[in-house]
Formats: sequence, structure tokens, C-alpha cells
Amino acid sequence: MVAAGLLVMAVAAINLALLRLAGSLWDVITVQHDAAGMTRLIGLFLGLVVVQGFCSMGHSYLTAWVSQRIVADFRRHLFGHLQTLSVGFFARRRTGELLSRLMNDVTIIQSVVTETPIDGAKQLVTFVGGIAFLLAMNWRLCLLILVLLPLLVLVAKFFGRRLKALSTSIQDHTAAMTTLVEEVISGIRIVKSFVQTQRETDRFAAQVQRTLVLTLRRAAIMAVFIPVISLLTFSAAAAVLWYGGRQVIEGLVTPGDLFAFVLFAGILIGPFSSAARVFAQIKEAEGATARVFDILDAQPDIQDRPGARPLTDIAGHLRAEAVGFSYDPRSPVLANLSFEAKPGELVALVGPTGAGKTTVINLLHRFYDPTAGRITVDGQDLRDVTVESWYRQVALVPQETVLFGGTILDNIRYGTPHADEAAVQDASRAAHAHEFITGFPDGYHTMVGEKGVNLSGGQRQRIAIARAILKNPRVLLLDEATSSLDTESERLVQDALERLMKGRTTFVVAHRLSTIQRADRILVLDKGRLVEEGSHARLLERQGLYHYLYTMRLSWNETGES
Repeated sequence: MVAAGLLVMAVAAINLALLRLAGSLWDVITVQHDAAGMTRLIGLFLGLVVVQGFCSMGHSYLTAWVSQRIVADFRRHLFGHLQTLSVGFFARRRTGELLSRLMNDVTIIQSVVTETPIDGAKQLVTFVGGIAFLLAMNWRLCLLILVLLPLLVLVAKFFGRRLKALSTSIQDHTAAMTTLVEEVISGIRIVKSFVQTQRETDRFAAQVQRTLVLTLRRAAIMAVFIPVISLLTFSAAAAVLWYGGRQVIEGLVTPGDLFAFVLFAGILIGPFSSAARVFAQIKEAEGATARVFDILDAQPDIQDRPGARPLTDIAGHLRAEAVGFSYDPRSPVLANLSFEAKPGELVALVGPTGAGKTTVINLLHRFYDPTAGRITVDGQDLRDVTVESWYRQVALVPQETVLFGGTILDNIRYGTPHADEAAVQDASRAAHAHEFITGFPDGYHTMVGEKGVNLSGGQRQRIAIARAILKNPRVLLLDEATSSLDTESERLVQDALERLMKGRTTFVVAHRLSTIQRADRILVLDKGRLVEEGSHARLLERQGLYHYLYTMRLSWNETGES
């Protein structure tokens, strides 16, 4: 930045020298009629032009060099910070909004923090040097230009407030538009299935129209702003021509001096117009900066306590002690929940929809911390161990399978990137995925498509299970992990999971009878409370909520549920 600034200042200084040289050349030609002097001045003129060209090339490249690295570093830093934030942060934010801040707002900031200082350095030299030349040549003429400065400042301040407010609103509406596009594209199957393409088109058109109205309003202000500044500066130039022309007629100054003075006065329009444009850009960037730093200032809800210790080898004895939790303080999700799971146990979570089963999984994984009570592993409060070391002990297979763009091989070894292909194949065989994977022409190097669109639901689920098996965790969290499998695939995967579960603690949220019946311990939840606990046989004997849910599930199976 310093090098680019020095080079652009050199360009501005040479430009001033060229203008002064032009005035002298004018006198040599029209007044002195000195051919030799004319030749020397033209040679000097061309030499300065060459030097100015090299300086211009240097500052242009260096400005771009710095500019692109700033935006790259800023995006890396912003994206890296996003990765440190907790799951709750993303639950409160929309994806399109975050994308807009990462891409659009950073670009706006990059433009201001690189181009504005460089341009400001150039205009500073032009202004100071120009004023110095003008004062030395004719201080009375110079005063005619300087008298307009306070008026220019007031005009810029008047327009600046309005431009900042409009620019912030435009950025917010652009983020909303990006969010809408992301949501519609992600849910395009539902949009088409429910014949809502026209509705979404109308919604997007309405958002575009709102953004367009604000953009045109800003354009209207800019359309008035820049000409007003230019009018004021050209008025000064006209006054200079009128007053200076009279002095030439009276013989007080030479035509060359007036010519140079007019040129200097003309280039002073540049700093004034540039100041107006830069002022508008800065106001626009203030809104973008506030939006970006809103993310950078956010702190993760889940982070290491001072003195938190990393976990090493654990047995996997999990215990919840009077746990309470709520996403919103006004509506608690869990209350006074206590249970334990010994190493090697399979614990099934059952209950009606909304009972809090998935929330328990989230707390066990420590995506969230309890708002009351605590969860311990081998007697240690999860909040007293480092987050990363706990995550390395846990493998999650969620209800909605998440695959990343890339190959099947990349997705299976997502948590263990250095695993060799043989280990990947062993994990795939354990998850009964190897057979269908090798059936693809490219085998493990088959591209899964965006979010695994090239695979069936059952195939995606088995790849997710293979990914968990390869990680070889001490604790397994399966949230409806077999929900997308047919009966035969489920049986095979259950066999693989049973082998994997030995010596490991496993929590399963499941509706399938086969999964529930194999559990060592069943936790029955209802409205965020633990209402029953025990084995399958004991819970059936109690004739409570579990008996009711089991009977309902059995009746569904008898009527042909697949």
C-alpha cells in the first residue's frame, strides 16, 4: 500500500509538472518564438510522460495486488470465524444472509480500503501541489477557488447522510434476495411438487422491485450530488477565466501563465469530484462494515472454559443430571432430565413428536449446553473438557444425511482424511455400502453431486454410517439413522452397528421396532420430561406411554408400513 501510494503520488506530482511545463511551452511558442527552447521543453515533456507511465503501471498493479489479497484474507478470516461459532448461531441466521455478508459486503469493504487510500493520496498531491502553484502564480485568482471549499463540505455532508442510510438498506435487501434464491434452489423439488413456481417467482420479483426502488433512489441522489459538486468547481473555473482574462488584456500576466493557471484550476476539479465520490463510497462501506463485523464480533455459545482439559481415552459412561434446556427462555424444551448410559449400552430415545429427543442428541454432542443441570462423561462435566477433544470422541449420523460435494471416498473419510482406501472399504462393508458403491462405473470416486443428489436416500444414509464407522468413536449418536433404509438394508446395517457398538455408548432416536427392542435401555420422553425408563419388556408391563406408542407402531406395521 505504501509503495502504491508513493507511486501514485509521483504520478500526480509529474502531472502537475507537466501542466506547469505546458504553460512555459505556450509562452516559448507564442511569445518568445524560441525553436530550440521549444525542442528542449518537448523532449523534457515526453521524458516525464514516460516516467509517469511506468509509475502508473506500478501503482495499478500494486493496488490490485493488495486489493485482491485483502479480500482473500478477509474472506478466509470471516469464513474461519464462522466455523468457530456454535450451532445455535446458524439456527438464528439465514444462509443467504451469511453468504451475502461473506461475498458482497466484503467486496464493498475491499474497494474502499484499497482504492480509496490510493486515490486519496493521488488527489492530496494534486490538491496541495495545485494550490501551491496557483498561490505562487496568482494568489488573487487562487482565492476565487478556495472560497467554494466550505460550501462543498456542507453539500457533501448533506448528501452523505442520505447515501449511507440508503446503501445500508440496499445491502439488507440484497441479502434478503440472496437468501430467497438459496431457499428456493435448495427446496426446488418441493416448490415444483406443490406447483409454487409462480409464487416464488412473484416473491423474488417483489424483492427485486424493492431493491430496485432503493437503488434508483440512491442513483437519483448520486445523479444530483456529483453534478452539484462539478457545478461548483466549474463555477470557480469560469470565474478564473473571466478574472484572469482581464489581467491578460491589461498585461499583468502572460498568456502562458493564464493557460497554466486554467489547467491547474481544471485539475483541481478532480480532487473535489473524487472527494464527493469517495465520501459516498465510504458511507456505503460503513453499512457493509457494520454487517461484516456483526459476524466477527459474535462469540461462540459453546467454547472452552478457562482451564478446560482435553479428553484422552474414555470409557464412555454418560450421565445427565437434572438437565434443563430451552432454545427460547419463554418455551422450555427439556426439564429436570436425569439418566445414564454405561459403556457399551445401546440407549433408545422414544416419544411423540416434539418430545425433545433430537434436543437430547444435540446436548450429548454438545452442540448446545444445558441451561440447567449438567452432562458428564466418565464423571467429568462436558463443560470442563475442550470442545474439540470431545467432538473427536463422538460420531453423529443425523436424521437428514449431509454429504459434501466431491466423491464417495471423500465423504466417507471426511472425519479421518488420512485413512487409506482399504480402511474406507472395510467401513463401507460394515455399513453394507461397498456393494452398491462398486456398482458405479467410477466406484469410490463417483461424484455424489450437490448434497448427494446423485444417490438415493438409503445410499446416502449408508455412506453417512460408513463415515461414522471409519471415525471409530467412543460414543455414537444416531438420530433416526436407519430411517431411509428398506427392511433388508436396515437389518444389514443393524448387524454392522451392533458390532460397532461393542464397548461404545450409543444413543439412538428411532421409531423402528427392531431398533427399540434391541436397546439395553429405553428412555421415554414426553413434553421434555423423562416419563418412563427401562427395558422393552419392563416398559410393556407398565402399560404406560411406551406401551401405547409400541402398540400404535405395531398396528402400523401390521397394516403394511414400509
